Amino acid sequence: MARSDANSGAVRAARAARGLLPTAQPAPSRRASDRLARLINESRPDQPSVVRELGLGAIQVWQTLLARRGGRHQSPVPATILFTDLVGFSTWALDVGDEQVLRLLASVNEVTESVVSARGGSIVKQLGDGTMAVFLDGTEAIEAAYEAICGVSALTIDGYRPQLRAGLHTGTPRSVGDDFIGVDVNIAARVADAAGAGELLVSDATLQSADASRYSSRRRRFKAKGVPRELEVYAVVPRYDD
Repeated sequence: MARSDANSGAVRAARAARGLLPTAQPAPSRRASDRLARLINESRPDQPSVVRELGLGAIQVWQTLLARRGGRHQSPVPATILFTDLVGFSTWALDVGDEQVLRLLASVNEVTESVVSARGGSIVKQLGDGTMAVFLDGTEAIEAAYEAICGVSALTIDGYRPQLRAGLHTGTPRSVGDDFIGVDVNIAARVADAAGAGELLVSDATLQSADASRYSSRRRRFKAKGVPRELEVYAVVPRYDD
């Protein structure tokens, strides 16, 4: 097997075959496959290997399929969009050093990513002291947002206890690569902006997409530029069974 793997004729054939495969353009979603390709390529790089060439070819096919799949998702898709950010963060950050700021953001991101992943959501991007995420299930989105608020409030950085706020809206944002755009994304961001420290606000669309019996909700006065006048917003707290 070792002789066959190092056979110069077989290596040339595998390399030529890999050259015929399509190559996807660089994209953020390729970071995992790029790391895998680098590990394969760095495995005994000084020795020719059929297995290495075939492995790199498989990565090329994988990346191309991902790129093509991303291209098909340009149409609007039903989703619940979450935005979070820290209340009072900028004021606190001005009075402390970079080390404390970085520690806080790392801890907040870790908590947020953990609950989003556990509830079946996906992190879209980090926004300084906040996060954007998407969910296919409105109920899971509400519970993830509330758990993120509670988890962040339990953190302490040199005596400072951060407070997270969150907003949710359900609609049909447009997928563009690894990001989402559209009016529904803007509405979700405005809903989050209206929340207070430790508060979760959700639009009526999100509340209707979830199991309302699992939450205590209170309607909030809400008005924001670029948001439909008929939109209703609620402060929500999940009811957890004993």
